[in-house]
Amino acid sequence: MKRTVILLLIIGVFYVFISDAMAKKLTIPSDAIRIRIIPNSNSAFDQDIKLKVKDKIEITMYDLLKDAKSSEEAEEIIKNNLELVDKDVKSILSEENYDKGYKINFGENYFPEKEYKGVKYESGYYESLLITLGKGEGDNWWCVLFPPLCLIEGEENTEVEYKSIVMEIIEKYLS
Repeated sequence: MKRTVILLLIIGVFYVFISDAMAKKLTIPSDAIRIRIIPNSNSAFDQDIKLKVKDKIEITMYDLLKDAKSSEEAEEIIKNNLELVDKDVKSILSEENYDKGYKINFGENYFPEKEYKGVKYESGYYESLLITLGKGEGDNWWCVLFPPLCLIEGEENTEVEYKSIVMEIIEKYLS
């Protein structure tokens, strides 16, 4: 019985350290550069357009920033390629017969609070590339351009379930 209690205590402590390390790994650095795409509305059409723009811009940004060594270098690359971003957005919207307009802004832009993979990200103004489609009243998508924490990653609404083998064993024996 004593061994079981000690084993469970060790496993519990180990689990706490692993969880804390995973949370720290998902923290966005203070000098990060973000991207945010806000669709016109939450209609299926507008959300689909948002995802098409996201897919195209993700590829473009990945290609542009994959060799950037600092946030300053990434910022300069983005500034020097805003015309390319504009061309990409214009191309997607033209292909989709989207006539509600758009705006592109690179600078300090507002981000609402968000919880992602168990980590809470505070609202505030962050250095970012902001693409607003139409009125910009729909649910947005955002990620970090530099360092590339989520370029070419799953969609915003993708739910990932993490399982701990240790917790499964504990639950199995405590049930």
